[in-house]
Amino acid sequence: MNYSFEYIDIILLAMIAGFIFLRLRGILGKRTGFEGKAPPQFKEVLKDLKLNPTSKMNDKFDDKSQKEFLIGARIAYETIITDFSDNDNKITSSKPLLNKEIYDQFSEALKKRSERGHFAEITFIGINSAVIKEHKKIDKILNVTVDFIAEVITCIKDKDKKIVSGDPEKSKKFMTLGFFQEILPQLTQTGN
Repeated sequence: MNYSFEYIDIILLAMIAGFIFLRLRGILGKRTGFEGKAPPQFKEVLKDLKLNPTSKMNDKFDDKSQKEFLIGARIAYETIITDFSDNDNKITSSKPLLNKEIYDQFSEALKKRSERGHFAEITFIGINSAVIKEHKKIDKILNVTVDFIAEVITCIKDKDKKIVSGDPEKSKKFMTLGFFQEILPQLTQTGN
């Protein structure tokens, strides 16, 4: 009886199925729950803030204000990361969120990446935590520093689709400090 060949067939079929699965995963990528662009969400938050002026920050940056601020900061952060990581090597949807200095730095990095013939395959998995580290009010401007811990899958490939750096199968956690500025609304005083 040749039962040993049946076991080899099963092992061989399992290896072929595993290979096909890994190739499909490499080609199609992982579903992360975020397949769209974030600016519509950001616009929705901005529209809500414009419609509801009482939710704007006042002189006190209390817990409620901090929570509302972190919602917008998370959306802005995700928008910036996904815009920097897409394959067009251009900053488009996050340009209004960046100051000129940061925008110029991002544009220069993307220009260099494009000149080398590299492109990024970056999957933004999500933000694990966002904590306000510091906030200061200077005149009518609120400066807020947010400590983000995010998880992404990063892989840089050359024009021949050979991996230059990173791993398309392995996620990494990284810490980033985000610096935000908000112009506080002008408060009007009423007479006695």
